[in-house]
Amino acid sequence: MRRFYRTASAGPCAGGFGVFLDDRPVPTPAKAALVLPSAALAEAIAGEWQAQQEKVEPARMPLMQVAATAIDRVASQRAEVVRDTAAYGGTDLLCYRADFPPELVIRQQQAWDPPLAWLLRRHDVALKVTEGVRAVAQEEAALRRLRQVVEAQDDMRLTALGLLTASLGSLVLALAVLDGEMDWQAAFAAATLDESFQAERWGEDMEAVRRRENLRRDVEAYARFLALVGKS
Repeated sequence: MRRFYRTASAGPCAGGFGVFLDDRPVPTPAKAALVLPSAALAEAIAGEWQAQQEKVEPARMPLMQVAATAIDRVASQRAEVVRDTAAYGGTDLLCYRADFPPELVIRQQQAWDPPLAWLLRRHDVALKVTEGVRAVAQEEAALRRLRQVVEAQDDMRLTALGLLTASLGSLVLALAVLDGEMDWQAAFAAATLDESFQAERWGEDMEAVRRRENLRRDVEAYARFLALVGKS
């Protein structure tokens, strides 16, 4: 749609903070009230609206998209989102290691062992690691605990956590970003370690470069959303 407003701003509203276009509150796509949990997030989303040019392009407003998804979809589908997000713990990227070549084995150990050690310290969850193509079954107690951690998040954090987990292929990395243990750059580097290693050895085509750049933008946006929401 064409831009129909002059200015976008943020301010208090019933239940939290809202975004206003020429003093009119912005609703979600489903026409629900856009109520945000922090002034910082509201201001950032207002900035996305203000940055639009002649046409309003939702794809250029990732924070707005996450917030709207939380309100319009996740609020009514919490059980499914919790289930799907927590399920990554059973097949987490960090638990599946290469057994060759030695350089890749070492890089994975250096990048992936610290987040797993943090998970044990922070959430008392120990995940098993395997090598090669062998599958590994995680302990039920560990998976239950991960589900509890995911379920404890409010709708806004749950939405961003789910999107970040799917983008990274790792619930462990996403939780580390949520907790402030890792920044998004380190998490992205860890999640794309294998691809980076292969690109160093064999090169990378333009399509792969575009995919990585799109993924990088997504990870940055979801991590920024979590930071703007603040800690629970």
